[in-house]
Amino acid sequence: MDRPIRTLAKAVRRRIGPGRLRDLLHGVPTGKPLHPPLTDLTLGCWLATAVLDLADADPRATRAVLVTGIGGTIPTAAAGITDWSVLHREQQRVGLVHAVANLAALGLYAGSLALRLAGHDRHGRTLSFAGLAAAAIGGYLGGHMAYRQAAGANHAESVTHLVPLGWHDLCKINDLPNGRPVTRRLGYIDLFVLRVGDGVTVLADRCSHLAGPLHQGRLVSDEGSICVVCPWHGSTFRLVDGTVAHGPATAPQPFFQTRIRRDGVLQVRPAEI
Repeated sequence: MDRPIRTLAKAVRRRIGPGRLRDLLHGVPTGKPLHPPLTDLTLGCWLATAVLDLADADPRATRAVLVTGIGGTIPTAAAGITDWSVLHREQQRVGLVHAVANLAALGLYAGSLALRLAGHDRHGRTLSFAGLAAAAIGGYLGGHMAYRQAAGANHAESVTHLVPLGWHDLCKINDLPNGRPVTRRLGYIDLFVLRVGDGVTVLADRCSHLAGPLHQGRLVSDEGSICVVCPWHGSTFRLVDGTVAHGPATAPQPFFQTRIRRDGVLQVRPAEI
């Protein structure tokens, strides 16, 4: 399935190009992925439908909850496929089956709603329970992607527990090229280091989206701020503080304060959150 996955992912990226819509679907404005909380709405409504059916509740209430769940699939799927289009291939393989299971669930629930509206509540309930089973498979695979494959997790590991408090010698400023980002190592952490004249910017080097090497990215100007673009999936971070300018990343890059000793040694320490 790798070839159709590659084709579909490319088509999604082309259709939902860089811009505010893609950032919104990734969850950049809130700093958290948008897809997971939307799935809670949809799956919660579908599970509530099953509970109402088992309790023999008012059919109108059951239909209202069911319609809400079906309607919630539109933004949920839009956010999910946008995230999926910029994942690693191993994650995309699982994600494709995850999507197929959820599409099956949607089809079963849509059929259930049609039967209920036609007065065939008993058959509608049967399709709803089948839809819940398909949704459970999709949810299981979604959890596997999130917790086993770390899709959507912050890959720029917090540095507060990896770096002791205080200032740390990194290198001599004269050893850094001017205007070109490089990587330097501080203990267990790879750092993105950019020297421009006597000023130095230091971020965690591994992109928070999927751990791409930021020092291999290009520098751009975005709304007056100098940013670095991850070479893997295009996440864009402001150099002034590591915040996200554009997704797919939603978590900021850990930022380091800098100072230069009189002997020209560059010192760094994690910025306070």
